[in-house]
Amino acid sequence: MANFVLHKAHSRGHARHSWLETHHTFSFANYYDPRRMNFGVLRVMNDDIIAPSMGFGMHPHQNMEIITIPLEGQLEHKDSMGNQAVIETGEIQVMSAGKGIYHSEYNHSRTHFVKLLQIWMFPNQQNVEPRYGELKLNPADRHNNFQQILSPNPDDAGVWVHQDAWFHLGTFDQNIDIEYVMKNPQNGLYIFIIQGSAKIGEQVLERRDGYGIQNMEKIQVHALEKTEILLMEVPMDVSMRKG
Repeated sequence: MANFVLHKAHSRGHARHSWLETHHTFSFANYYDPRRMNFGVLRVMNDDIIAPSMGFGMHPHQNMEIITIPLEGQLEHKDSMGNQAVIETGEIQVMSAGKGIYHSEYNHSRTHFVKLLQIWMFPNQQNVEPRYGELKLNPADRHNNFQQILSPNPDDAGVWVHQDAWFHLGTFDQNIDIEYVMKNPQNGLYIFIIQGSAKIGEQVLERRDGYGIQNMEKIQVHALEKTEILLMEVPMDVSMRKG
């Protein structure tokens, strides 16, 4: 039997600082809800707005796959591996923290806000060598289609992670219907509406709503208006092999 969990946009954790406004789908920082710790290996889903020239100074991570998707503006990245990059709308960034890494993230612009989604996943193996990657995506590939942007396979479309997970982005015109078939029926699927609204089965989802589904082999999506959707297919088992 299928299981569902609905996270309405207004129910997320929220924090506003002088330079940062953020919403947390799952428990993070000062937001704690024992019912919302994770969805399988999906541990963090932060929706951030960073003021011009501001950001997060050098800070550590370990044994986490960190995916950043800019929605507006430019984000500047530096890390302890020597990587320096500026990513922007239409790109995706991945960092495998593995046995330990430091990095910083700043708004590259002096005049405009940067808006982004940052997603953390537990890896399937501990203490791997830290790794950084980024990729420019072709937005035409997701028009009325689910474009694969992340997978477990370095030779597959999108960036890759140390986890049996697949992410897809789609932008749909009003009244478009599309089916998503699970890569692994044992996985769960977390659906996040970036913009617009859509109907998943009988459930209507609106802007920034999240919807987790387990025990389904495929889903039917109906766009109620012009809509942008992020699909995250992830294992529900959070155990990690030792590196």
